[in-house]
Amino acid sequence: MNLTNKILAAHLLSGELVPGTEISIRIDQTLTQDSTGTMAYLQFEAMGVERVRTKKSVAYIDHNTLQTGFENADDHQYIQSVAKKHGIYCSKPGNGICHQVQLERFGVPGYTLLGSDSHTPTGGGIGMLAIGAGGLDVAVAMGGGAYFLSCPKVVGIKLTGRLPYGVAAKDIILEVLRRLSVKGGVGKVMEYIGDGVATLTVPERATITNMGAELGATTSIFPSDEVTRAFLKAQQREEDFVPLAADPDATYDEMVEIDLNTLTPLVAKPHMPDLVETVQQCGPIKVDQVFIGSCTNSSYTDMMRVARILKGKTVHPDVSLVIGPGSKQVLTMLARNGALADMIAAGARILESACGPCIGMGQAPKSNAVSVRTNNRNFFGRSGTKSAGIYLTSCETAAVTALAGVLTDPRCLDIDLDIPLPERFEVADNLVIPPVEAGQEATVEVVRGPNIKPFPLGKPLTAEVTGQVLLKMEDNITTDHIAPSDAKLLPFRSNVPYLSDFCLTPVDKDFPARAKAVGGGMLVAGSNYGQGSSREHAALVPLYLGIRAVVAKSFARIHQANLINNGILPMTFANEADYDRVDQGDELALPNVRALVEQGSETFTLRNLTKNEDYTVLLPLTRRQRGMILCGGLLNYTRETSK
Repeated sequence: MNLTNKILAAHLLSGELVPGTEISIRIDQTLTQDSTGTMAYLQFEAMGVERVRTKKSVAYIDHNTLQTGFENADDHQYIQSVAKKHGIYCSKPGNGICHQVQLERFGVPGYTLLGSDSHTPTGGGIGMLAIGAGGLDVAVAMGGGAYFLSCPKVVGIKLTGRLPYGVAAKDIILEVLRRLSVKGGVGKVMEYIGDGVATLTVPERATITNMGAELGATTSIFPSDEVTRAFLKAQQREEDFVPLAADPDATYDEMVEIDLNTLTPLVAKPHMPDLVETVQQCGPIKVDQVFIGSCTNSSYTDMMRVARILKGKTVHPDVSLVIGPGSKQVLTMLARNGALADMIAAGARILESACGPCIGMGQAPKSNAVSVRTNNRNFFGRSGTKSAGIYLTSCETAAVTALAGVLTDPRCLDIDLDIPLPERFEVADNLVIPPVEAGQEATVEVVRGPNIKPFPLGKPLTAEVTGQVLLKMEDNITTDHIAPSDAKLLPFRSNVPYLSDFCLTPVDKDFPARAKAVGGGMLVAGSNYGQGSSREHAALVPLYLGIRAVVAKSFARIHQANLINNGILPMTFANEADYDRVDQGDELALPNVRALVEQGSETFTLRNLTKNEDYTVLLPLTRRQRGMILCGGLLNYTRETSK
């Protein structure tokens, strides 16, 4: 067996490991972050479970850390109090980015991890089967419920050789994206094998699994080997080490081979992570801003390489350089060994250990800027400045670019970039707040601020669904488009009514008003609708606006699951050419839709009442998903089935 199927088999609760069929698995650990966590915990409370039933659940506060009003601080207090009451550990603001801290302090090889953040697969760098999901799925898992998913295909990515000087792990995943695209991983797990794996440290592996989310993959995973043992030993938790690897004769559904010796520094150009060229091909573009950090590239070794490149030099006068170490552990160690001083002396602006610029939470570039960043996404407008162009690179490329003022290949350097992992990381978990002991839950009062509003619940499926096409969209519409996320809107993640006024406004600023005026309707989209963040708000906000169905060429995995979880019909055109026949403003109908769902039909007729045409649309659902759609979502379904 390959490693993916070994872990799936060890956690399998229902189904068989046949790609494309529904399976359910037991979840060992969960994580949430404050951008999605408030809603997840509201949903967990609605389930009525007194205490989490996982091996460990952690609530991180790492997204909404700019406190320009009461909203973020109120949400932080809610999360800390609800976590303390219900058996969840809480990582306070300043302790670090959820994925990096989880890797450093809590990840266990062979465990399953479900997180309400699309970059949860970072845990695959330590040999976990780590999957991003919507907050409601995570709430169910915290309550002891199974996680249901389509059994993935497993792609073997065989790495051979060793990275040359100036080429980084970031360049490996950019090469995978260049070959496979942002849709190339849908329904698949990327499993890294080959002799090149042993040359990569755990933080380097985590960079690759983190950005595997941009492939649309279910997750990515590396074996747990002696490199993993060394990392865990340095984190003072060698007892968590378990050796894990694929069998020597393991088979894979697909195979990709990458010779590390042949790679060169790469860059993803605006506005997609798969628009990849070599740095040399892209050329010496003038750069205005450089950001080094995020959950992709802010490990100790990343930061030490950057400090070594900057030491004794000065950032180009036309460049603003901002650096965000990924965790308190990393920031503390940099401060103690002098590397932080080297960065500051060179002119870097040091940010707190949080998500920051990656999610548009501060440090938005100037108008028409070129910003070189080490994070994982460069979607249009995500930085907070719509006119800016975001280029994604490795830390080495970003650091040398900050000095040169133009996009620069780091192989021009003549310094030692070999940074070994420390034999012992500095461990201080004093910003992780434990929950009360079992039986003491009644002693904790959950604190709710005025910004926390009730979340919308789906309604049972009606006999027929009709509605106007309120918006027709192109390919690769992201959850950033559907539920915009920036420093102004992130504080309102627990206030769906407020967020509804911004739904899909990056596509059409008049959409919310139009949806409210007609009382809801349908959406039509191209391929890969809903790619990007796992944010459940991209389903909750359309639900609040009365959207009952989305008809697209194809969907991103997490968003499709979130739509079903909230009782919205995610349908695909059987004939993609029919997409061109539907126009915004057309009146559509799904006759007999409830009866057909009850019968288990996967084929439906979509009637265009305006044009007097019929199209065939597909909605393949498992028995459980049919129940969810009929009841109006997972929460309603859970209540019905538990009676």
